Amino acid sequence: MSRQIFKLPDLGEGTVSAEIVAWRVNVGDMVQEDQPVAEMSTEKAVVEVPSPLSGRVVARHGEPGDVVAVGKELLEFETEAAATERKPAPAGPVPTPQKPVGNGRPLASTLQTGRVMASPATRRRAREAGLDLTQVAGSGPNGRIERADLEAVLDSKPSTSSAAKPSPARAARDGTEEIKVIGVRRVIAQRMSEAKRNIPHFSYVEEVDVTELESLRRYLNGRRDKSLPSLTFLPFLLAALTRALTDFPQCNAHYDATRETIVRYRAVHAGIATQTKDGLKVPVVRHAEALSLEDLAAEIRRVSTAARDNTAKREELTGSTITVTSLGKLGGIASTPVINAPEVAIIGVNRAVERPMIVNGAVAVRLMMNLSSSFDHRFVDGFDAAAMIQALKEKLEHPATIFC
Repeated sequence: MSRQIFKLPDLGEGTVSAEIVAWRVNVGDMVQEDQPVAEMSTEKAVVEVPSPLSGRVVARHGEPGDVVAVGKELLEFETEAAATERKPAPAGPVPTPQKPVGNGRPLASTLQTGRVMASPATRRRAREAGLDLTQVAGSGPNGRIERADLEAVLDSKPSTSSAAKPSPARAARDGTEEIKVIGVRRVIAQRMSEAKRNIPHFSYVEEVDVTELESLRRYLNGRRDKSLPSLTFLPFLLAALTRALTDFPQCNAHYDATRETIVRYRAVHAGIATQTKDGLKVPVVRHAEALSLEDLAAEIRRVSTAARDNTAKREELTGSTITVTSLGKLGGIASTPVINAPEVAIIGVNRAVERPMIVNGAVAVRLMMNLSSSFDHRFVDGFDAAAMIQALKEKLEHPATIFC
């Protein structure tokens, strides 16, 4: 019988290899053309690799954590044509499908083809919840399972009250847990190590009085359509940063180590450091300098959400010229963020808290927030870094000047 070998295809943007994150098929499984067979991690994203044909899986090459070069063998198939030469299975009763759950729609696409149509994020959410997607009715085109279908099923599951469980006796705990560093977490580890090893960081911390900015933010939120999400500090900060960088182009740049060249950008493609279940990702708000406050807020939400639910496109996770990182309420007093190479600067935002301050000779309660930023000392002098942060501070403390 003939076999078909499936080699890892080019996953785009000059990818030369990818890491196996998870197999979606086992040896012996029958798969259909375009059915996802593996999840592969590139430097920027985890992508599903579809099968190029229909057939039976007879061999897998590699295990999760292994790096496979483009063009190397990934799977081997026994094609459908060869499979039909086998003796047909004896006739028998057609199994009765289980009753679908969810919105009650028939599972036509799953029962007829054996495939489940769903996005990678939906599949991952189902695996984490221990739910078989073949038992979820899809409301999308051709029975595709949407995120709302899955959440409806999960919400309908009875929850176990923690109050009904007896409190366990306190006891010593033993044992360890080993977690293999693969996928996005491995890429993060490599990039962070390279950045700290190759870039001489220095950090600069400055406090900013955001009392007036908070007053403006509350005023604008009060006038917004109630269906829209509230404005946070981040779009204001991004707008102010794009203005400040006009006078400090050395902070909005890349260092091309291969050519030993600094590339300064006129456009501000702002990376938004975003915590996801896979680790830290940096989706990009492109041409932030050209966006209104409302557009900045919407784009920040869009790319951050895409990064968290693993639907961000590869181009949405590359090309930032400067990064902003914020831990929100967990922001602490100060931090020392790691530069997102090949950039030369990163702006860290700490928590805003009310503190007593001396204003015009009198004690006043003011809302204060620290900016903790890091710079590549090879290309950004301390004076320039401090001057840029002071320019940013001035705009944030006088928010009427942000869009001037």
